[in-house]
Amino acid sequence: MEQEKKLARMKKLVSLLGEAGKAYYQESRELMSNYEYDRLYDELLTLERETGIVLGGSPTSQVGYEILSELPKEAHESPMLSLDKTKEPDALAQWLGEKEGLLSWKLDGLTIVLTYRDGQLFKAVTRGNGEIGEVITGNARVFANVPQSIPHKGELALRGEAVIQYSDFYKINEEIGEADAKYKNPRNLCSGSVRQLNNEITARRNVKFFAFSLVKAEGVDFENSRERQLRWLSGQGFDVVEYKRVSQENVEAAVEEFAKAVPDNDFPSDGLVLVFDDIAYGRSLGRTAKFPRDSIAFKWADETQATRLSYIEWSASRTGLINPVAVFEPVELEGTTVSRASVHNVSIVEALALGEGDEITVYKANMIIPQIAENFTRSNSAKIPKTCPVCGGPTEIREENEVKTLYCVNPECQAKKIKGFSLFVSRDAMNIDGLSEATLEKFVDAGFVKEFADLFHLEQYKEQILSMEGFGEKSYENLQASLERSKETTMARFLYGLGIAGIGAANARVLCRAFDYDFDKLRHGTREEFEQVDGIGPVIADSLLAYFQSERNNAEVDRMLKLVTFQDEMPSADEQVLGGKTFVITGSMERFANRNEAKALIESMGGKVTGSVTAKTDYLINNDITSKSSKNKKAKELGIPILTEEEFLNLIRQE
Repeated sequence: MEQEKKLARMKKLVSLLGEAGKAYYQESRELMSNYEYDRLYDELLTLERETGIVLGGSPTSQVGYEILSELPKEAHESPMLSLDKTKEPDALAQWLGEKEGLLSWKLDGLTIVLTYRDGQLFKAVTRGNGEIGEVITGNARVFANVPQSIPHKGELALRGEAVIQYSDFYKINEEIGEADAKYKNPRNLCSGSVRQLNNEITARRNVKFFAFSLVKAEGVDFENSRERQLRWLSGQGFDVVEYKRVSQENVEAAVEEFAKAVPDNDFPSDGLVLVFDDIAYGRSLGRTAKFPRDSIAFKWADETQATRLSYIEWSASRTGLINPVAVFEPVELEGTTVSRASVHNVSIVEALALGEGDEITVYKANMIIPQIAENFTRSNSAKIPKTCPVCGGPTEIREENEVKTLYCVNPECQAKKIKGFSLFVSRDAMNIDGLSEATLEKFVDAGFVKEFADLFHLEQYKEQILSMEGFGEKSYENLQASLERSKETTMARFLYGLGIAGIGAANARVLCRAFDYDFDKLRHGTREEFEQVDGIGPVIADSLLAYFQSERNNAEVDRMLKLVTFQDEMPSADEQVLGGKTFVITGSMERFANRNEAKALIESMGGKVTGSVTAKTDYLINNDITSKSSKNKKAKELGIPILTEEEFLNLIRQE
């Protein structure tokens, strides 16, 4: 009877962990916290040992998950196994015994295998399910720090982790308009970036690669030392994961040093990895069905604190998604005071059975992000709001992939408008100083701003604005002056500022030029006319049509057109001296403020700027002509002229 109960529990755990793993590895989303996953995994492992049974599909015997993407698949020459793990530093000392090892960060990104032949990057494949990975060679070529060529000419294969820094993660998330489209963590962002079908997107994400293991290097003797391998890889131009050489005597002190560095580490990590330096000894240990025996993972023993849940705060986003945030009595965790933790979605609120006054424990995932570990009370009394906390409009629960989320369905919800206003006033749009997102939120909440044109009538609320925190007479005058200056703008800036889906600053300039800088002509354009414009496909064409077929949008645009003046002048044929020419710009700028300024000049003269050098490129602009960058190398291979800024300016003067 006891065995049957254990078996039933095992089946339940395999199902729960399977769904969580599928969501995490295939879909880059989370159904449960790392803490909860580890707890359930350990429970399953204990039950398997007690019963002697390992069920089919158990995560303790499976490595990764099947791949679902359009990227090509390829089998690895040798399987990429998961690592056994421990949360006890003294277990690492026992594991090492009399041997020495290398202790390094366990980076939290996407594992990649790089292969070089004849000194050139030949192939890049993701870990996938450990047996079969996805071929992402084109994307790896645009990783921020992956060498395109190396001194070693024999075949080389190495493994490493592709990661995105926290600083880049926050920057990229800030640029994403839809709150529910924002990435939950750097790992999810990295996974989506590395597996893009368009490597121009990958290139913009600033993905970094850190080598952690050498698979083979033809003709090189490393004298049986993994440390020598890593040093050699560093000499070949690779960034190598930070590591410390350790022994039984100092490994626990090394773990403590890594732990102290976590808060300031810009790269996401979920623990450490310890591997024997002695290659032959490690190989002699063999492997289990799931784990290699030459290395072991160390996961931080999360510091947990008990506290009392005060309430659930529901935070409305710009696309209507309403996120639950747990607010609890302040506690000290990992050296800081915390009182809030994201609960992510309605499903997790229900799974934790949360309610006001519940006794909970909290921790910091990977020693950084506050999370709820357990709820001892499980009152399940939390009320899912039926009205939006911002506008008071109705809400609805939507379920997708078995995850419930709460949305405000009021199209006029003020929270949904903030991002639109933020884009409208941004530097590349109307360029209005003094209207930060926080200020816009205040103005929207106060009812001062309901549409774009209202921004230019704020003088009627002068007294109320002056009474707001952070506003004085001087800042108010500066804002009014900035608003007045912005009324003289360009059609492209205005078009971009409207926030039409798919219309970026570059597309806006191209469209304006194609429609002769005639706004009415553009907004009455047909699908066929839009699709004839360079860079405008059917999706963007449909987006333009949908926007301008709306009476409401047109009425709002008309009100704005009465306030602004376009400075565009239809360029003469003589001014289009770069017509038909394609440029690529790389490196730092000296004569221009930035690349965008150079790009704008080229486009104003009829030229086109792309992101990569191809046979269709006419010129590469790079002040460092001797650079060994991939763009310079490609240009030289194709016989494409490389111009400094000065040479480019001389070119257009001659033209």
